[in-house]
Amino acid sequence: MAVRLTQRVLKTQTPFLSRGYPMLVTKEKTEDVAHTKTALQKKLTRTDIPSAQYGGRHAVTMLPGGGIGPELMTYVRDIFAFCGAPIDFEVVEINPSTEGNEDLEYAITSIKRNGVALKGNIETKSQSLSEVSRNVAIRNELDLFVNVVHCKSFPGIPARHKDVDIVLIRQNTDGEYAMLEHESVKGVVESMKVVSLENAERVARFAFEYARQNGRKKVTTIHKANIMKLSDGLFLEVAKKVHKDYPELEHNNMIIDNTCMQLVSNPHQFDVMNMPNLYGTIVSNVICGLIGGAGLLSGRNYGDHYAIFEPGTRNTGTAIAGKNIANPVAMIMASVDMLNHTGHKEHARIIKDATYETVVTKGVRTPDLGGTNSSTDVVKSVLDILSTRRVH
Repeated sequence: MAVRLTQRVLKTQTPFLSRGYPMLVTKEKTEDVAHTKTALQKKLTRTDIPSAQYGGRHAVTMLPGGGIGPELMTYVRDIFAFCGAPIDFEVVEINPSTEGNEDLEYAITSIKRNGVALKGNIETKSQSLSEVSRNVAIRNELDLFVNVVHCKSFPGIPARHKDVDIVLIRQNTDGEYAMLEHESVKGVVESMKVVSLENAERVARFAFEYARQNGRKKVTTIHKANIMKLSDGLFLEVAKKVHKDYPELEHNNMIIDNTCMQLVSNPHQFDVMNMPNLYGTIVSNVICGLIGGAGLLSGRNYGDHYAIFEPGTRNTGTAIAGKNIANPVAMIMASVDMLNHTGHKEHARIIKDATYETVVTKGVRTPDLGGTNSSTDVVKSVLDILSTRRVH
């Protein structure tokens, strides 16, 4: 039985890049692409979404994480149950205070089994050198090489700038997040920044292909190659090379510190942004601050075989946990992304529309958006709107 189940999983598991973006793997069989697939990866390329289980329903791993994560996940489950979304959550708790990685290993096993996860931010409170960041470890182990955050303004939300529409494409596994540090001599700590040709090309090609398929006009590569000439220099050089395959798109580059200033002064000059890992963290938080805060935007993490959806800025929100004031919109929108990924587009549409109507039209907003409503007020409004809608 176990052998047959394993064989079935191997036959049906599908690489991400052949699901939502069928043209992304445009050169996988040519010799000049840095990222070459294994024989198994090449074999698994045919269906559009993860295989449905149990009569059309999908099993999805849920990682509540710490801080406000558990309460936000409760709201998502309530909304899904109310509108009949065909998702069965496998909830995996990871204790941030424990020594050892047993919880982490089980979470990774669950995601590999289900193919998709909805995730809150997972704290790693232990200062032991043997304890790795759980968030980084999950992305590395599952090879979730790219993070996508669509930063789009919500009308009527108090913000520094209006009508912002930028897509951040962030390298997710290299850079300073390689977690390679050592004390060469006492009092001198060295931290390695890793930039590989393979992953730089994967994320650059993803960025340009995303721009092409979504009607975008320009890709901006963010770097610090004037100082880090080898690492960021390689990242920039690869982006320029990949751009030659997309002559209809404009490509420019910008140093990270200037990028932050330009975002604050004139964010409308940006369209799609391609950047290494750490710069993506900085830029995503800057843009979220410009258009309304951390509680609005969702983030998508993609690899060849797995996908994880989470709030865009990956904040834990420990200070406001349990106070019923956390903004649930980012997690709801992450769940919408997950529904779209698994093919349940009608459920995704009505939940997205109900959330948008709640925040924009009805003005039901938590304090971080200048409102006076509670988290449960927002969720109740979404449910009230959903009660008038039908899934076709």
